[in-house]
Amino acid sequence: MAFDYKKEYKEFYLPKKKPAFVTVPPMNFIAVRGKGNPNEEGGAYKQSIGLLYGVAFTIKMSKMGYHRIDGYFDYVVPPLEGLWWQEGSDGINYSRKEDFEWISMIRLPDFVTKAEFDWAIAEASEKKKTDFSKVEFLSYEEGLCVQCMHIGPYDDEPATIEAMDAFAKEQGFLPDMQGPRRHHEIYLSDVRKCNPEKLKTVIRHPVK
Repeated sequence: MAFDYKKEYKEFYLPKKKPAFVTVPPMNFIAVRGKGNPNEEGGAYKQSIGLLYGVAFTIKMSKMGYHRIDGYFDYVVPPLEGLWWQEGSDGINYSRKEDFEWISMIRLPDFVTKAEFDWAIAEASEKKKTDFSKVEFLSYEEGLCVQCMHIGPYDDEPATIEAMDAFAKEQGFLPDMQGPRRHHEIYLSDVRKCNPEKLKTVIRHPVK
């Protein structure tokens, strides 16, 4: 049976609908950086998703080809994630989607080194005849965070975030979205197939 990160690491991918603390260790990701409204048809964000999955499945399906990755094991490609921010603001203003800056990303299994990532970029570029130069190997250490499962449309997230901030404050912690630490979302539902009222999104905020 393929290794499923969501099931094996439920503390990171399947939190409860009430805020709780979690300490997130260093992880490696396939990542694409960009700016702008994620809902723009054919925009940079939607293009980034295609690039991410192009590389993710090149690595996953390497078992079928000539290239053998040391330590490879069969796995389910982890869910799409995103770091979000707006320049000059500590929070997120959902009415200003055009001002979003983001890093779209997918977690890499630990056996994928930078060298194997570089192989996957070259392999995907050759086979798909697509420019994958925007895709990067990102190491990210999140540390102590407050997180919660949000059920419903993305535009309804402020209420969940307010509950998270209140919980953290009650425990003596404050949001710490400075430097690389950002508003973090993990998408557990396929937005193309799921009723907006049933979308499941993990929301995570670093705290100090």
